[in-house]
This record gives sequence, structure tokens and C-alpha cells, in this order.
Amino acid sequence: MSLPPILQNLPLPIIGSPLFIISNPKLLIAQCKAGVVGAMPALNARPAELLDEWLNEITTELAAYNLANPDKPAAPFAINQIVHKSNDRLEHDMAVCAKYKVPIIITSLGAREDVNQAVHAWGGIVLHDIINNKFAKKAIEKGADGLIAVAAGAGGHAGVKSPFALIQEIRQWFDGPVALSGSIATGDAVLAAQAMGADFAYIGSAFIATEEARAADAYKQMIVDSNSDDIVYSNLFTGVHGNYLRGSIVNAGMDPDHLPESDPSAMNFGGSSAKAWKEIWGCGQGIGAVREVLPAGQLVARLAAEYQAARARLALR
Repeated sequence: MSLPPILQNLPLPIIGSPLFIISNPKLLIAQCKAGVVGAMPALNARPAELLDEWLNEITTELAAYNLANPDKPAAPFAINQIVHKSNDRLEHDMAVCAKYKVPIIITSLGAREDVNQAVHAWGGIVLHDIINNKFAKKAIEKGADGLIAVAAGAGGHAGVKSPFALIQEIRQWFDGPVALSGSIATGDAVLAAQAMGADFAYIGSAFIATEEARAADAYKQMIVDSNSDDIVYSNLFTGVHGNYLRGSIVNAGMDPDHLPESDPSAMNFGGSSAKAWKEIWGCGQGIGAVREVLPAGQLVARLAAEYQAARARLALR
């Protein structure tokens, strides 16, 4: 399968998913230094002017790290852009990303040819997240370089397709980079994603329970204490179906087993949705493997050890 140069020779085939509100430069930098692609939503920088400061911090620190570690450089980083019409910051945030020549842009909630062309103009690549084969084809037709297949069980906004079904349908026609998202929280699962045909595992929820993540301590502890039975799938909070921690819904005074449906036309991913995500905590079904809060580097080291052990087990069969 063909990969663009920026995604070749990564120490681990992992992309850290951009976590709304939670991802920040500290977490992203730690992920990249540990050898996985670190990512962050542009919208996490509030006010918008903060994005310039954050990208200056990220690029400066990673450049210094690479200079000091020429034999083990950091992985590249990605910035997530919500391209839905409700994001009134997109033009501003894209201009800041162009200033710093962000190597990878992850686009969500709509495929935009103009956005893809802008990224290509400064030499970056675009990965677009999708929940079905129809959206995957549309994204590539509009110029995305690769896909993030968001399968059942992923944290936050997630689809309902089995990862087996989703990957096999995409691979019938697309030979470019594909990352798989959905309940991946161990090195074994990373290898399984590759066995299915994905190039990378896309991991989010496990990184919430890291020391660098900008999440409340109670949020991190709830992940440690929970498992797949504690995940609720609902479109109430943003208008798009997603997976959330049952305990956070209960704490907000709602019954997680009897949530009303939301009007999809009311989708909003700007300022008004931030409050909902602070109170209602997104999370995926793979958290049964998360047993403690760790520094991000230690989490990646655990994933790497599990990944190599899984490869060794297969080689012995």
C-alpha cells in the first residue's frame, strides 16, 4: 500500500486522535516524541489567537528535539479542522496552519476540495475521517490523501460499521493511507488493525487517561474504572451520534438509558458545544484495557511492547 513520505518509517503505526477540549500542545508533543503521530483540534485553542502561540510552541520544541535526537526524530503532528459550516473559525485557523506548514491536516464533518487544495499548496497532506464507504469515496474524490475509518466503538462521534466491513469495502478500491479507529487500546489491537488492511491504528480514549491530557481528574479516573458496558451511544449532545461515558451522563442528571433524540440540523461544533463536552465525556469501548493514568510516553511504550509481543507470537505459529 502506498504511503506519502511523511507517514513512512514511523516507529509505531499509531496516530493519536485529536481530542476535543482535551488535546493540547503538551500531549501532542509527548506523543510525537514517543514515536506516534500527535494530533490536536484547532478549535481547542481558545481564543482563536492562541492557535498561533500553540503552533509556534509545537514546531519550536519538536525542531529542537529532532536536532538533539537525529537518530530518533519525533513523529510528525496533525491538526484537526472541523469543516462543517458551523465552524466560523475555519478560514482563520487554516491561515495559521499555512503559516506553520502543518504537515498533516485531519478534516472532519464534510469533505472540502478547497481545504484539501490549500493544504497541498503548502506541502501538507489531508486525512479525512469517515464512517462509511460512501463518505470515503466522496473524500478521495474531493482530494483527500487518506482516510480515517471511524468504526463502531470509537470514542466521540463514531459510526456503527464493523471495522471488518468498513476496511474491506474501502480496500476494494483505495490503496492509499488508511487509519482505523474504534476500541483500539492495546498493541495487539494495533496489529489486528494492520492485519485487517489498515496502515495505522487511530487511538483516542486511552490518551485521555494520560498525565498530559487536559481532562478533569474525575474524567481520567472514570475511564480507568469503566469498561465497554459503560459506553452510551447518542446524538443528543451535538446532533451527531457519538459514544459517551455513562457515569458522566448520570452526573449531569440524565438517564442514559432513556435519552431523547436530537435534531441533526442543530449540529454545532463551535463554542456552544464546548460546555456539553466538558460535562458529558466522550469515550470509546476499548477502555477496559486502560487500568491506570500514565504519562503519554509510558502509554506508548506499553503499546509498543504489546505490539512487538503480538508480532512475535504470530511469527511462532
